[in-house]
Amino acid sequence: MDNITILVAEDEESMNSMICDYLQAMGYQTISAFDGIEALEIFRQNGAQLLLLDAMMPRMEGFDVIRRIRQESQVPIILLTARAEEGDKLLGLEIGADDYITKPFSLKELEARIRVILRRMKPSIEPQEESIIIQGDLKMDIQARQLWLGEREIPLTAVQFDILHKFMTNPGRVYRRMELLESFQQDPWEGYERTMDVHIKNIRKLIEEDPSNPRFIQTVWGVGYRFSGEYK
Repeated sequence: MDNITILVAEDEESMNSMICDYLQAMGYQTISAFDGIEALEIFRQNGAQLLLLDAMMPRMEGFDVIRRIRQESQVPIILLTARAEEGDKLLGLEIGADDYITKPFSLKELEARIRVILRRMKPSIEPQEESIIIQGDLKMDIQARQLWLGEREIPLTAVQFDILHKFMTNPGRVYRRMELLESFQQDPWEGYERTMDVHIKNIRKLIEEDPSNPRFIQTVWGVGYRFSGEYK
């Protein structure tokens, strides 16, 4: 994978080394960090195209690293966690992780998730598809992967962009939660439906004037969600 650098932040040295060795064998470049503060410093100094962050690390846990990085970057993040509790997984998504994987995991599965997220960063545009989509006050540039609300650019993670893209190209259509999960994850691993609820909640915070009374992304109770472009 030319020029793809992945920051692996995992305090267990043997695990860190195993992940890096496997990813390097698959063609990625890797940088190791062994605590949260080191991960944050390395990212700010060297950058990376994707971050693998262990949830529990010395000096600063992965959740706090995500919060700080999201103040300055929308780089894709996968959270590595030994926690099985649903609440911890959803917290990771809510504060800005694109995906999570629960230990123990197979390296093959981890690399598959990395490929899915990196593909989101360079989506193929069908020849008949317009590069610019406008729905109400929202304008999306698909090729540049940028979104504006009026004159203000809205920062979106890769997952958030793809979810909103699907909605904006199909206004009025009702999507079931699992249908959305299957669409974006190919194989919805551990894909319980509340995962999509968290992504929708985060998008609403960014684009809705009143997220508790959304105008763009509307809940269809008992079914899922639909998008309305008739925002005034």
